[in-house]
Amino acid sequence: MGKIGLQFKATLENITDVRPVGEDFRWYLKLKCGNCGEVSEKWQYLRLMDSHPLKGGRGSATMVQKCKLCSRENSIDILSQTMKAYNAEDSETFKTIVEFECRGLEPVDFQPQAGFAAKGAESGTPFNDINLLEKDWNDYDEKIKESVGIYEVTHRFVKC
Repeated sequence: MGKIGLQFKATLENITDVRPVGEDFRWYLKLKCGNCGEVSEKWQYLRLMDSHPLKGGRGSATMVQKCKLCSRENSIDILSQTMKAYNAEDSETFKTIVEFECRGLEPVDFQPQAGFAAKGAESGTPFNDINLLEKDWNDYDEKIKESVGIYEVTHRFVKC
């Protein structure tokens, strides 16, 4: 299957450097089996800190999962070196913020939740533990006496 990139798009107001924080950040995905096409009903999360051995001693992956329908063992890896922040100049455009190495599992949906951080575009004020579950977030930057926000969050997957 190869590499799949998660592209993020949002409208940013007085904010920049939107990024996932920490090795325990949870990427909530719905995954499809590349063999039979079965899509997971529930959201599953991947974390950088997770590592599971592959069958036959072929290394490890962020997630190793046996398909409930066809019993094939599939895996997916977060490529940590591909993680990028979404900045003010990216506002209202799609930008790849992370790539996954997919071996039998393909991400088909993404649900942003808690664990994002950002900073004020002019002030540099840090904003931590941003939750994007509602696809919108706003706050107030005391330094510049202006509202800040991340709005109309959307995504798509692309082959890399």
